[in-house]
Order: sequence, then C-alpha cells, then structure tokens
Amino acid sequence: MNLTKAQKKKIRDLVYLNVGTLILAIGVYFFKFINNFCTGGVSGISIVVSHLIPSVSTATMNMILNVVLLVLGLAIIGPGFSLRTAYSAVLSSAVTLLLEKVFPLAAPMTGQPFLELIFAVALPAVGSAMLFLADASSGGTDILAMILKKYTRLNIGSALVCVDCVVAVSACFIFNMETGLFSILGLLLKAFMVDYVMDSMETFKVFHIVTSNPEPICAFIMENLGHSATVTRGEGSYTKEERHVLMTVVNRSQALALQKFVRKTDPHSFMTITTSSHIIGKGFRGMSE
Repeated sequence: MNLTKAQKKKIRDLVYLNVGTLILAIGVYFFKFINNFCTGGVSGISIVVSHLIPSVSTATMNMILNVVLLVLGLAIIGPGFSLRTAYSAVLSSAVTLLLEKVFPLAAPMTGQPFLELIFAVALPAVGSAMLFLADASSGGTDILAMILKKYTRLNIGSALVCVDCVVAVSACFIFNMETGLFSILGLLLKAFMVDYVMDSMETFKVFHIVTSNPEPICAFIMENLGHSATVTRGEGSYTKEERHVLMTVVNRSQALALQKFVRKTDPHSFMTITTSSHIIGKGFRGMSE
C-alpha cells in the first residue's frame, strides 16, 4: 500500500505523540518525582505542592493540576488550544498515575543523584522533542504561559522561563539546598537538551553535486528517493567546460544511497554534503510552521 506524504506525516505524528508522551512520563515518574527534582513544568509544581500536602501523592497532584489547566486552557484560550496537547497532557498524567500504582517507589533507584538527574532531564527532553515535532506539547505550564501571554505583555518563551525558574528555585527552600541546586541545574540542562534532540531527530543532508551527467542522478533522486532537485548550469574555472550543479535535500537514511549512486554514475563528479535541521518548503516543513 502506497501512502501519500500527508498520510505518512499523520502516522509519524501519531507515533511521536504517543511514544513521546510515554517516554516523558517514564522519565518524570522514575527519576524526577522520587528525587524531588523541580525542573519546572507541572510535574515540578506537583512535587512542591504534594510536599506541602502529604496526603496527596505527586502523581495524583500532577493529574489534578493538568486537568485544572486543561479546563482553564479550553475556557480562556478557546479555539487556539491544541487538542493534541490536551491528549498528551491527559495521557502523561494517566501513565504516571498508573506507574505509581504498579511500581511504587519508596526511595530513588540508585544512590547517585547526579546520574538520576541526567535521566530525569534526558528522557522528558526526548519525549518533549517528539511532541514538538508532532505539533504538540505536554501541556501544563505551556498552557499557563499562553494564559499569561493573553493577559500580560510577556511572550510565551519569557512566561515559560519565569514559571519554571520560580518552581526550580522554590526547591531550595521547600526541600534543601542540594535538591534546589540539582533542580536549577536540571532546568538549565533541559533547555539545551530539548533543542539538541529536536535538531538531531530532524536532520537532513543537503547535496550540491557538480556533474556533466545530471539526467540519471535527477531520475534517481525523483524515482528512488521521492525528492526533487534544482539544476543550474555552471562552468569549470580551470577546464572552462560546462557543468551542471544539482542541489537537493534528502534525509539521513537516503544520503548514503545517493552518494554511492553519484560515485557510480559519474566518478568525476564533485559533491559537497552539509547537514541541516531546518528545511522549509514543499516536501518538508510548510512556510507557516
């Protein structure tokens, strides 16, 4: 069955949405909650509030806060509110609550807080990156930031940073200085790691191929790789002979196949291959994304 690009994107988004949410929930429950790492977000707020109200578990508080924010988001933000974000927020809350029932933890799994901080940041970062690539988010403070933006002059980025910083710094006073410093460090690491993971997952190879035989290469790109190419005429500065310059973009898994085909078809060709994580245009991201 041949799927269209739109259908493939829907399937990819569905996989990213569900797998990303599960990875995020696992990282939050097994490494963040048990160590009281308040690295921002609703999960961080849940850790603080559940410590102040011991009768309510962190996972339960996480569910309560997410539901409250979802209701506020739907009521205040209205049509601009993402259903994918709502789905992810509910699913992640439900999974953490389920994990709490199935795998109750009385203490951290290791005696190495820094090691657990790495996992507490890395797993949610991978999950969040997958959600962003599926045009969604885990909800929580993202919703709060949208609400703040509507009634203040803060942009969403600044609002998110403000909320997350307050949550992380509060850990210094509510728990202890070590937990607070780990939380602040985790917040800093999270900001870099989400961007890094997103760029790594959306990496493409840009080819510039100088050749005297462009037809078979263009045919291979279109028929075998499902992409197109831009062809311009050029001239060798030394030989003064006419050459064609092909520019095309393929994903990482296709890059080696194209490289081998070009070498086989025209051994005298000249190629430059660069890496890019931001390709905008037909077949890739739309101009509005």
